[in-house]
Amino acid sequence: MAEKSKIEWTESTWNPVTGCTKISEGCKNCYAEKMAHRLQSMGHNKYRNGFKVTLHQENIEEPLNWKKPQVIFVCSMSDLFHKNISDDFIKQVFNTMNKAHWHTFQVLTKRSKRLVQLASELNWKDNIWMGVTVESQSEAGRIKDLVKTPAKIKYLSIEPMITEIKHLSLKGIDWVIVGGESGPGSRPIEKKWVTSIRDKCIKSNVSFFFKQWGGVNKKLSGRLLDGKTWDQKPLCKELQLAFN
Repeated sequence: MAEKSKIEWTESTWNPVTGCTKISEGCKNCYAEKMAHRLQSMGHNKYRNGFKVTLHQENIEEPLNWKKPQVIFVCSMSDLFHKNISDDFIKQVFNTMNKAHWHTFQVLTKRSKRLVQLASELNWKDNIWMGVTVESQSEAGRIKDLVKTPAKIKYLSIEPMITEIKHLSLKGIDWVIVGGESGPGSRPIEKKWVTSIRDKCIKSNVSFFFKQWGGVNKKLSGRLLDGKTWDQKPLCKELQLAFN
């Protein structure tokens, strides 16, 4: 069975790879690293290597067995374009996503340079959404790589948002997710940073999803922005415009 997810913008997760290494400031308090070590201490075989990059060939075709259509976050516990994952394995993951055409797959990376290098060698069916993490202004260059890919739906995950992003190009982008960092040691997010991104999305007709304010107690801080929950999704854009 698919692993149901508590992440607000997806439904399930699929992890043919686990483990990663830090590449930018957004990785400082990585939730996946903490979870991997917790699962390792509990004796979970899949996390026997802790947070070291580990390929799970036995899980490569899992979504083909999930008959109910669902939205699936790919490699929520890793980064599919990590340098320690072979080109061949990435192509196998894409092959499964293409075969499982009844699902929608959400791929997210911080390694946009490798993404754009491999993009032309991958088969991009419409059910494969591609995103990059842009946690700060210094990482906004990842967007230029993303828009070069053939993915039909391209999205940004501005989470954890750790700085204001004044210069953000939304040309070619279909969806933007924004969220504050949560848990011990979480870095603060300011409302004006979030509203600025939201307003740019509205102006550019880009779907906007506000995930959370974050903080030590993310449930307490909630996810309302100006008294409203922002749960827009790219495929519902026309319907959203009709009701907004």
